[in-house]
Amino acid sequence: MIDQASLITYALIVLGFVFIPGPATLLTVARATTSGVRVGIATGAGITAGDIIHTVMAVVGISAIIATSATLFSIVKYLGAGYLVFLGIKAILEKAPVDLGQGRVPITAPQAFRQAILAEVLNPKTALFFLAFLPQFVVPANGHVVAQLTLLGVLFAFIGFFSTIVYSLAAGGLGNFLRRNPTVLKWQGKVVGGIYCALGARLALQER
Repeated sequence: MIDQASLITYALIVLGFVFIPGPATLLTVARATTSGVRVGIATGAGITAGDIIHTVMAVVGISAIIATSATLFSIVKYLGAGYLVFLGIKAILEKAPVDLGQGRVPITAPQAFRQAILAEVLNPKTALFFLAFLPQFVVPANGHVVAQLTLLGVLFAFIGFFSTIVYSLAAGGLGNFLRRNPTVLKWQGKVVGGIYCALGARLALQER
């Protein structure tokens, strides 16, 4: 199994990595700002579940297939980009104002959880990241390579979940303040939708 020093080093590297704002952070912040902390945390949990799925894919070799097949990589990439753009357009076209005081939110926590899983799984860059990053901390001499890869992937996912909780709490508090402004209520869906569309475009333009 992985020695303690290597595991601590890995955890510190991952901790620094997950707190750098990226697509997962933007998705979480957008959800928490518009729908509250609970939905933001549900989004983070969905991303975590997606990362665990990517860990399994890396362990069984599916990520390697994606890495070597340009066609499969493109298919997964455009499916993911299309899904994000779909969510963005849906948010932009949403006409109902948000009023958390009446218990109404644009999306429920279970919906946010499911959407985040799909968005994360359909990101081939994440698959390639797991395939390239995790093996760097595996020491075959320590035995149980599959167990080492699994531990590293699960640890990455849960450290990432911790970061999304922090961002959700911060964004949720900010969202409660902003939603008191009628102008914000009117435009927040369009802003969030624009973020989703931008993330989708970014994913579509990425190369292997």
